[in-house]
Amino acid sequence: MSAYLPEFPWDTLADAKKRAAAHPDGIVDLSVGTPVDPVAPLIQEALTSAAAAPGYPATAGTPLLRQSAVAALARRYGITGLADSAVLPVIGSKEFIAWLPTLLGLGAADVVVVPELAYPTYDVGVRLAGAQVLRADSLTQVGPQAPALLYLNSPSNPTGRVLGVDHLRKVVGWARQRGVVVASDECYLGLAWDAQPLSVLHPAVCDGDHTGLLAVHSLSKTSSLAGYRAGFVAGDGALVAELLAVRKHAGMMVPTPVQAAMVAALDDDDHEKQQRERYAQRRAALLPALRSTGFVVDYSEAGLYFWATRGEGCHDTVRWLAERGILVAPGAFYGPGGGQHVRVALTATDERIAAAVARLR
Repeated sequence: MSAYLPEFPWDTLADAKKRAAAHPDGIVDLSVGTPVDPVAPLIQEALTSAAAAPGYPATAGTPLLRQSAVAALARRYGITGLADSAVLPVIGSKEFIAWLPTLLGLGAADVVVVPELAYPTYDVGVRLAGAQVLRADSLTQVGPQAPALLYLNSPSNPTGRVLGVDHLRKVVGWARQRGVVVASDECYLGLAWDAQPLSVLHPAVCDGDHTGLLAVHSLSKTSSLAGYRAGFVAGDGALVAELLAVRKHAGMMVPTPVQAAMVAALDDDDHEKQQRERYAQRRAALLPALRSTGFVVDYSEAGLYFWATRGEGCHDTVRWLAERGILVAPGAFYGPGGGQHVRVALTATDERIAAAVARLR
């Protein structure tokens, strides 16, 4: 199977990482969006308090977890009309995206639409299912065909682009006319800076009708729970029920202590706001430093990344930054259209961000 998959992108950064690590003050690794800030104590306490859990966890999630997810989506993002049964915990959003085409039973005859610039896991998931991938940002690119599945990602990884409500409404209407499932990756929804993103489940987008819609959420970034593998999907109750039925057979269960930690994270908004403020401060420091060095930053309206260019090949930019001890991801990781950009993450400590700023200036 691995022969049908591309080389894992970040494995190709070994030389650049070695060059950056040779800097006298050490590497500033802005290539991967992995959280570095401590997990909030209330979440840690919830995890440990549920540690005595010898039995199998519920694939569907505990009733309390599903209720907390519904309440948090309503409180934080204005999503209404969502039933508890229309929420399903997943072992991190990456796992779910990688296996969604397979869980939906897609195969060689099916087309899956992914954004032109997208996190590589969308493409990998289509390959795992043996389906066909089509990179497209507009419906006209899809033409008359009816794909089985269409991915949205707003705010985008890697670009930080936010899709407007009119665009989202158009996609939802188009998909329903053709019987296309829409999966919206909303992992960065709570990290808005210059534009306000909306969930595909927001009533302004779908008129309160979740038919054919799935919204994928993660606590990795907003609650620094990447190490917990804590995500969930919500939306069309019939689709969620089908996914649950398949996942039961496959043993795709979120551990009971992690489910308890998710409840604590979803019920508390204060720690999320504090984490958002940390990223806002890092963003405010790094953005002008990039621009002062001649970078143009495109989109980057939300999320945890700058989509930056010096008007040259992305690998040349990676080398230029590595010589200054800064490691970033080449835009080519995310699609053919990323050849002159790099993705610069905000997920580093305040001290490392300050080091990057000093080196850029």
